[in-house]
Amino acid sequence: MSKPISPELLNILACPKCKGEVKLTENEDGLICESCSLLYEIREGIPVM
Repeated sequence: MSKPISPELLNILACPKCKGEVKLTENEDGLICESCSLLYEIREGIPVM
């Protein structure tokens, strides 16, 4: 199981493709961009973008 992402980090992250807002997935193992529907994995509390 991966470490949770910090709320502070989540607040400043943006999608590298479209600069849109990213949100945690339902099971909190990734981030999803609602604008372009890209999914980014979270490894050990760090988003891989």
